Amino acid sequence: MKIMQSVEQLREVLAGQTSIGFVPTMGFLHEGHASLLKQARQDNDIVVLSIFVNPTQFGPNEDLDRYPRDEQRDQRLAQAAGVDYLFYPTNDVMYPLDMARVTVRSGDDVLCGASRPGHFDGVLTVVSKLFNIVQPTRAYFGLKDAQQLALIEGYVADYFVPVEIKRCPIIREVDGLAKSSRNVYLSEAEREQAPGIQQALQEAKQALDAGTPLETVLAQTRASLHFEGTTIDYVEAVAYPTLGPVNPTTKTILLAVAVQFKSARLIDNLLYTRGA
Repeated sequence: MKIMQSVEQLREVLAGQTSIGFVPTMGFLHEGHASLLKQARQDNDIVVLSIFVNPTQFGPNEDLDRYPRDEQRDQRLAQAAGVDYLFYPTNDVMYPLDMARVTVRSGDDVLCGASRPGHFDGVLTVVSKLFNIVQPTRAYFGLKDAQQLALIEGYVADYFVPVEIKRCPIIREVDGLAKSSRNVYLSEAEREQAPGIQQALQEAKQALDAGTPLETVLAQTRASLHFEGTTIDYVEAVAYPTLGPVNPTTKTILLAVAVQFKSARLIDNLLYTRGA
């Protein structure tokens, strides 16, 4: 595995490659990232991993400065996963002039976007830059960040980006908690509560299967998520991948939740297909 910070150097080694699998991350890698890398390794001749904590997707009061970082651990996981090139750019490399950014026109006013204005502009800006640098054949994203994934798919379609976006399943702890770099922020007591998020979503699926109206299911899910010392950011259902309102013809529903613990905001979701 080779570690690079230079755009020019990375482009040079990737020029002429038959198939490139790309996994963009902000580091502090875990088994969820490893699953993306494993799939990329199976599908492609070359695997590129990027680690960049992107400042433009963090709001003024968010956790940019304390976002968890562990370069040596990340490099060990990347090496074990068969990464060929680890791209480790600096802010100056990624934003040399910072004269232009991508602006999201729809789908960013619900779920995480409702309480994080500008967040997805920052996400799509850095993804656009990384796609231009790596020019991958396929790029891999986890469904835990389902809104982000839908917006990236929309960006790729709108801008005719020649990359195949691969959706990958959520990877969970044994007790059901979705893997996340921010899980390290949880106290012992909060870590015991956190699997209740997935439990509430599974109860919601069972209720939908039983024919319970969606609004009733959302209310029941909110009630299930009132853990001590936490606040609910949202419990919402949107059509997927359009992120628009659910209507009688909606086939696939994204039921998504966000819960704010003392030092960590955890998100989780399920995709529910009507009639499946």
